[in-house]
Amino acid sequence: MLTDAEIKIKGFKILVENLGDVDAEKFISLINKEPFDYTQWQDSLWSDQTIDQVSEKAMDYRTKNK
Repeated sequence: MLTDAEIKIKGFKILVENLGDVDAEKFISLINKEPFDYTQWQDSLWSDQTIDQVSEKAMDYRTKNK
């Protein structure tokens, strides 16, 4: 299991790789400014996919990132 610090570092790297430095910072700023209900967000995050589809993607990711 990753430490909190490791999760933050990996998460920020992923944001920068996909959004670039400026938009990654902007994303973090937006998240910090707005009230955020993690549970509600999770409910709608993969609403267009079945649990089997999400599980398959997670397993593929884990296999590729060992």
